[in-house]
Amino acid sequence: MAARSIASLTVSFGLVSIPVKLYSATEASKAISFNMLHKTCGSRLKQQYLCIKEEIPVAREDMVKGFEFAKDQYVMFTPEELKAMEEAGTGTADITEFVPIEQIDPVYFDKAYYIAPDKGGNKPYALLAKALRDSNRCALGRWAARGKQYIVMIRPVDEGLVMQQLLYAEEVRSIKEIEIPDTPVKDAELKLAKQLIDAQSVDTFDPTSYTDEVAARIRAAVEQKVEGQEITMAEAPEGGGGQVIDLMEALRASLEKRAAGPAKAKPAAVAEVKEAKAGARKPPKKAEAETATAAPAAKRKKA
Repeated sequence: MAARSIASLTVSFGLVSIPVKLYSATEASKAISFNMLHKTCGSRLKQQYLCIKEEIPVAREDMVKGFEFAKDQYVMFTPEELKAMEEAGTGTADITEFVPIEQIDPVYFDKAYYIAPDKGGNKPYALLAKALRDSNRCALGRWAARGKQYIVMIRPVDEGLVMQQLLYAEEVRSIKEIEIPDTPVKDAELKLAKQLIDAQSVDTFDPTSYTDEVAARIRAAVEQKVEGQEITMAEAPEGGGGQVIDLMEALRASLEKRAAGPAKAKPAAVAEVKEAKAGARKPPKKAEAETATAAPAAKRKKA
């Protein structure tokens, strides 16, 4: 079934205006969700708001929105006050700058939309798409909708364009807030890790090679329930706790497993693994010297 446009807007940069149609790039309807039911009769449950002070249910017409400015202290806003603070939608995404695509960290990515040319927009749309593709840049701008203002990034994908909502800086935590110990990496370990990366590297990302196995199990269970069958649950494996592994051995084993499989094995990687193992088994020079001197002594004794 053909995709259905959810909105129309204009993308503008400089004096160029591009009328486009907006399409959702994701399908929330594909996600599995459950409803809360009454266990005894199976009826749907209705959510109810309770006043924690008076312990009574509150009707929707008696509700107002409030902002907690201190612990358990709120300021209230009327619907009219909230409406007055909303951003007026203009139906335009105004491009303010162009930056290299690799400069935008994917951690800032939010909801994505496909945009396609609307009536009269074919030529400027194709021009913008090719210019972005050839320059390896993306467009950044602002878009107001649903009373809010968004940062948007427009980037080329295949022959079209994607408009990606971005999070604001204050909405993204810095990785510096996370404690990451400074741990030295051995050259031999790094070499094997790079070999493993090379052995498992592909040139393109194929999203169809990944499937949601949990969703598949749930759908199968739903079908069984609908058909009146009894669901049998597999026993969970016993947990053995966390294991301390030898990093070098784990890397070598990973490379050997990759090389032995039917996938595209890389002879160079296999050879380097064998070489690394042979090097690890070399006896110390002292032991070699003792062996060399022990042989003549044994011959003299026999004589």
